[in-house]
Amino acid sequence: MSDSKPTPRTAERIVLVGYGPVGARFVEELLPSVRTGRVQLTVVGAETAEAYNRVLIAEYAVGHAERESLEITDTDAARGAGVRIRTAVSVTAINRSRRTVTLSDETFLPYDRLVLATGARANVPTLDGVKRLRREHMMPATDAAALDWAGSPLPRGVTVLRDLADAETVLAAVQAGKRIVVLGAGVLGMEIALAAARAGAEACVVYHGEIPMGRNLDRGGGTVLARSARRAGVSMVNHSRAESLLFHIDDDGVERFDALICADGKQINGDLLLLSCGVGARTELAQIAGLPVSTGILVDEALVSWGDPFIYAIGDCAHIAPRPEAGAGKAALTPSGGPSGLIGPGWRQADWLAARFVAELAWAHPADAASATDAAVHVTLPANLPAVVMLKAEGIDVVAVGNTSADPWDEPAADIRSHAEGCGPSPLRVAQWADPEHGRYVKTVTRGGILEGFVCVGMPRTAAELTLLFERGSELPADRSVLLRYDGPDYEPAAGSAFALDATVCWCNGVTVGAIAASQQAGNGTVACIGTATRAGTGCGGCKTRIGEVLERFTAGAAA
Repeated sequence: MSDSKPTPRTAERIVLVGYGPVGARFVEELLPSVRTGRVQLTVVGAETAEAYNRVLIAEYAVGHAERESLEITDTDAARGAGVRIRTAVSVTAINRSRRTVTLSDETFLPYDRLVLATGARANVPTLDGVKRLRREHMMPATDAAALDWAGSPLPRGVTVLRDLADAETVLAAVQAGKRIVVLGAGVLGMEIALAAARAGAEACVVYHGEIPMGRNLDRGGGTVLARSARRAGVSMVNHSRAESLLFHIDDDGVERFDALICADGKQINGDLLLLSCGVGARTELAQIAGLPVSTGILVDEALVSWGDPFIYAIGDCAHIAPRPEAGAGKAALTPSGGPSGLIGPGWRQADWLAARFVAELAWAHPADAASATDAAVHVTLPANLPAVVMLKAEGIDVVAVGNTSADPWDEPAADIRSHAEGCGPSPLRVAQWADPEHGRYVKTVTRGGILEGFVCVGMPRTAAELTLLFERGSELPADRSVLLRYDGPDYEPAAGSAFALDATVCWCNGVTVGAIAASQQAGNGTVACIGTATRAGTGCGGCKTRIGEVLERFTAGAAA
């Protein structure tokens, strides 16, 4: 084997489709390779704005955040390094045989590797009065501004909340003190309703189920959340299936939303209808190109498309599943699961894929390609951290993770008996505590003393302790009531593990207490400075209070 250094080859042409937060992270991680000339990176973004934190858009929509606070990357620095960034333009076709993409301005871009970070769009429910598009048959829009609506925009007075234009619509209604009807009681729906009410608007949440956040909370936690929301001024209308819209005619002769009609005949009037009914991956570009798709663009554990080794997907559009064996049945071709819908996993995918590309391009000669690829393959994509769901609302703390559906009274006697006979796993044990009057609720689900899930409402310190115990797989104290003391008047920080150096504070970026403490010792004494130095708090923003507590703790310790 020769020890001579391989001769550099032509720069690898990488085209990134999508310049959202995940795409921006991928760009940042590839900048060193762009600067050295090893990578020629071109980014195509449909929005006119440069990359911003879409997760925090609800805060901007109610006036709680300035536009500048949404910035998450330095686009000028990327351009200065040699990245070609094109905004307000979309990709309309992938020409796989020629390895080019066609843009909405009728130009072409060649690629050696194509990375799809097309994200997701808001789901539009079936409502009489709203045209629902068949996304699987939709051709990519030639007008980048019409990427999601393809000539069938929502009626006046109806909006979703996915981009800056949507946020401006909501912000105008909030500032005018209008009545906002939110259809859907997921995390985003509850956050925007609570924030709008706090900002002075009227807010009403309409949802089909019994409780808000039904995918994340149990009946007890959801009921306490609903009561807390009502006390905060939000009208909560449950068991209501929306069917149609009523309109009135504006002065210019155009129909505007007037009321939401439910299946039981309820008429819920409002000035703005905000659809918060989940999201769906943007897959039409991949589908038209003949790439396998399911709930997202199907990629294997190396983020490579099932149908093309030169195409990758990351973020909200990527459905990661094992590649089926040749001759596999239909079930293998339609795997379960789907995109996580969370920014943390998307960022980890961007980090890993950029590192993989760098490793594979470290050698220039074709003879070395196999060994470079083998080396990169052995660097595995990190497993997703548990999806810790946090509701960001002032005065209402909600945290849930893992199995939250078990009930204290539904333990099957057969499971207990089989475990006692040594032929089955430990039965689930559920502990529950509720104080609805003060908006507090805790439920823990354990097996063999180890947390499998929990719900915590109105108990932020208890939630932090339970999150750490869940992350570590540690056994809970035999007396579960000990955990309630963390939010009691005699709370002593030293008694818990929330400030242990290995405790995760920022789940979006995987930043620990130890990393924040080290950054604080290096001179970063504010939450903003910590975010700049470590990225903590720059994702969903739900950990900023915890970052402040960590700073306060270690600042006090240094002073002592």
